[in-house]
Amino acid sequence: MQATLSPHWELSTDDAASRHGQPVLVNRITGETFGPGDKVKMDPSQGYARAADVVARLGKTKHLGVDAATLIARFVGSVPPR
Repeated sequence: MQATLSPHWELSTDDAASRHGQPVLVNRITGETFGPGDKVKMDPSQGYARAADVVARLGKTKHLGVDAATLIARFVGSVPPR
């Protein structure tokens, strides 16, 4: 299952880095994958943020279907809150 969050980012359970149905954040340009606690740079003009925070932000900016919302919830919910 995949959910496109932006032109550069998607969540996927189809990527080789995904384990046991846990989605990973995939940079669609570089192919790099990130877990929810990893630090990522969403935009070159911004600093680093936790991947779970980036996904939560991106998920709020699009009208997503049930499958995408499920992937977002699994990804964001898999890291303890700060």
